[in-house]
Amino acid sequence: MLRLLVSTGEVSGDLQGSLLVKALHEEARRRQLDLEIVALGGERMERAGAALLANTTRMGAIGLLEAIPFVLPTLRLQRRLKHWFRRDPPDGVVLIDYMGPNVSLGLRLKRRFPKVPVTYYIAPQEWAFKFGNGGRSNLISFTNQILAIFQEEARFYRCRGANVTYVGHPLLDTIGEVPSQQEARRQLGLRGDAPVLLLMPASRRQEIRYMLPHIVAAAAELQRQLPELQVVVPAGLPGFEAHLARQLGQAGVRAEIIAAADSDQLKACLCAAADLALAKSGTVNLELALRGVPQVVVYRVSRATAFVARHILRFSVPHISPVNLVLGERLVPELLQEDLTAAAIVREALPLLELDASCGARQTMLDGYRRLRLELGEPGVTQRAASAIFDQVLEAR
Repeated sequence: MLRLLVSTGEVSGDLQGSLLVKALHEEARRRQLDLEIVALGGERMERAGAALLANTTRMGAIGLLEAIPFVLPTLRLQRRLKHWFRRDPPDGVVLIDYMGPNVSLGLRLKRRFPKVPVTYYIAPQEWAFKFGNGGRSNLISFTNQILAIFQEEARFYRCRGANVTYVGHPLLDTIGEVPSQQEARRQLGLRGDAPVLLLMPASRRQEIRYMLPHIVAAAAELQRQLPELQVVVPAGLPGFEAHLARQLGQAGVRAEIIAAADSDQLKACLCAAADLALAKSGTVNLELALRGVPQVVVYRVSRATAFVARHILRFSVPHISPVNLVLGERLVPELLQEDLTAAAIVREALPLLELDASCGARQTMLDGYRRLRLELGEPGVTQRAASAIFDQVLEAR
């Protein structure tokens, strides 16, 4: 029996983890191997065939103050992992995203179990950002291989001596056929002849707190200027619906709230129906781009976190949206920290809602999306990743 530990956190990590778990089981059957996968993740990974050690989908935060509520749960989880490893260490470990906890886990593993191979899949985007004079995490020191999802990521780590395999971006495996705009709107109960604004504000509670008020205020102003505008809001996590309804109602936004769901079909339907999205920075930007939805990207953390990042850690990044990072240019507008206001969102959004224009901001963005698609590799990403993981683990056995 081959045993793997797959570790990730947050909603996005659970999604990517579930795709990889499924591919690992398929690859194990192809190689006629008995496989057990134990995971730190969420319900999607469990449904895909992993046995959960702990649910980490709600244990994510960006920022110092924002992370405080998760310190004790993380320490307790680390103790559980320590005992589990001593009792029955796995044949291999796969780390997915989730930078802080996974880097800490990788370092501990390399010290205590140096023979257990560690693969990092969807590594921290160190190729895109820097702290101070360019300090980096010591990710290379504890990984046996890095499976890169971006070409620049592969070059970055390869130049620093890492064992790197470029596999491409896993979203390519999930972007399939989409319904027509009319059919998508029919399924969502929307009018077919009026524009649709899709709000995608958060998958973390801290993001709801810092970004949602500005997004909602912008939606209200856009509806005031464009009375026909329909607003759709998918809840990022179960339980977000009531909070979303309250904020939207207080701002006077007429909106359809979609309950949190795992369905790829629902995601495709939402994107097909939308003329424009207001979205937080993250993987969702790539998904919107691959589905051809113009977007305005927003992000904000607490003032304390922003101060520490700017003035103490001296964090800097040319772009924050992965769309812009991959292309190396400001294709989609980014409104960050103090620049994130309702007025700024409206200013960026209105040109993108000019649906009849054959040129201008909307068409420029759609043309850029086609260039982006060529930079992300080819489908079959998770299968290539699973194959590389098995090759590494079996070689180390």
